[in-house]
Amino acid sequence: MNPTTGHASTRQYDVLVIGSGLAGQSLALRLADNRRVALVTKKSLGDSASSWAQGGIAAVLDPADSIEAHVRDSFTAGAGLCDPAATRFVVEHGREAIQWLIERGVPFTKDNSPLGFHLTREGGHSHRRIIHATDATGEAVQQTLTEQVLQHPNITVLEHHIAVDLISGAKLGLPNNRCLGAYVLDVAHDSVITIGASHTVLATGGTGKVYLYTTNPDTATGDGIAMAWRAGCRVANMEFIQFHPTCLYHPHAKSFLISEALRGEGGLLRLPDGTRFMPDHDERAELAPRDIVARAIDFEMKRHGVDCVFLDMTHKPEAFLREHFPTIYTRCIELGIDITREGIPVVPAAHYACGGVVTDLAARTDLPGLYAVGETAFTGLHGANRLASNSLLECVVFSASAAADILAQPLESIPPLPQWDESRVRDADEEIVISHNWAELRRFMWDYVGIVRTSKRLERALHRIRLLEKEIDEYYENFRVSNDLIELRNLVLTAHLIVKSAQRRQESRGLHYSRDYPATLPRALETVLQPRSNS
Repeated sequence: MNPTTGHASTRQYDVLVIGSGLAGQSLALRLADNRRVALVTKKSLGDSASSWAQGGIAAVLDPADSIEAHVRDSFTAGAGLCDPAATRFVVEHGREAIQWLIERGVPFTKDNSPLGFHLTREGGHSHRRIIHATDATGEAVQQTLTEQVLQHPNITVLEHHIAVDLISGAKLGLPNNRCLGAYVLDVAHDSVITIGASHTVLATGGTGKVYLYTTNPDTATGDGIAMAWRAGCRVANMEFIQFHPTCLYHPHAKSFLISEALRGEGGLLRLPDGTRFMPDHDERAELAPRDIVARAIDFEMKRHGVDCVFLDMTHKPEAFLREHFPTIYTRCIELGIDITREGIPVVPAAHYACGGVVTDLAARTDLPGLYAVGETAFTGLHGANRLASNSLLECVVFSASAAADILAQPLESIPPLPQWDESRVRDADEEIVISHNWAELRRFMWDYVGIVRTSKRLERALHRIRLLEKEIDEYYENFRVSNDLIELRNLVLTAHLIVKSAQRRQESRGLHYSRDYPATLPRALETVLQPRSNS
């Protein structure tokens, strides 16, 4: 790592990467031999949704599998809304993405097959194509890349820094409107620094913390989407929030995911009385796409008035469960749940945003000099519902295409950038305002904009969002910024975009299910919001 000396208020790099998950770290590593890179992360380098990913990475690696099958499975899960060019682009580059990770030293689980690596199957996939590192793939990938990021002399890691807003030519009154960097809060020193960069990349992850129950880490507050929107970029398909069907239901198991791979290996969903219910909802039963399984669980919980359902793996040998799912097995044992003898209590929870900042196949946004990769971006791959384990694949593929595009361009000279102005603000006197508004937002988003929606619920949510926005804007204008205030401001804006997108979609498709519009329209159309006309 190239440590930063002192606390100068202005710094300059060739590339500023905001976010340190798989997308951000892989991009930084691809650039660092030829560019000076700053990698900004809100907490420590390993705190991201990527490191929490259990299942694995989907790619066509088995000769019995095919590109066409993976594309078809993605389209089926995506309810016809996947972009054909983007989907094929990602799937066709899957093998080389996996090879890059293998060459980096990622310890994927091996076996005696001709491939040499064990492949598992998850819901929505017609073949075994999920390469994994037992049941902690994200952690294995992140640890491998983090070590290399820290050792690279051209990568400056700024931990405990959170981006406040992007700096653009338009905001500075310049004739050439491109992204020039960002204002970043150094949390440890409570000061905002100015970072100029020829190219800026948003890799800030998703929006899960906008909901009361989520599998996401606390850092998933929609920062990149909100900053890009404020800078004039389009966002698309924000209504499609994937609720993972199986989050561990336990008072001491905050955000712990029970991997899709358990159902891929024969796990059965049962009611508390032992009755299996998925065959009544879909012919694919437990291997149906996530939106169908999540809605089925939600329906059964409400119909029977139960707090959770149970994922039954008791028909599998203990040795199999210990070998293939050591993380899940150990965590459940710690909580007093023996998965070899009893079902795992599970509930759906907000998991993944299929929409985001509109990008092209080189990860470029509407603002020149600004890129978006990973869950922050809308590439068109996921359609109305992400196919399991396509997300990490998307991170690696688009980090490669973004890096290639950045390296193909000359470095832009950055004009002198103004410092962050705190001359007219003061220290906050009522921090309770932030925590109260955060709790209120997450509760009504869960109640009104969750798995099943109605027009009336969406109207109620939007009314409350507008009240919160007014209060938060006033707070932002009068008090010094803090980590919590920045995140809350971004979450409320992200919630606004989710609700506006949901109101636009007058049908039920994929992850968006409306009681008022239960039918699916014959033509699949994206929901694209423009900043100047839809805010």
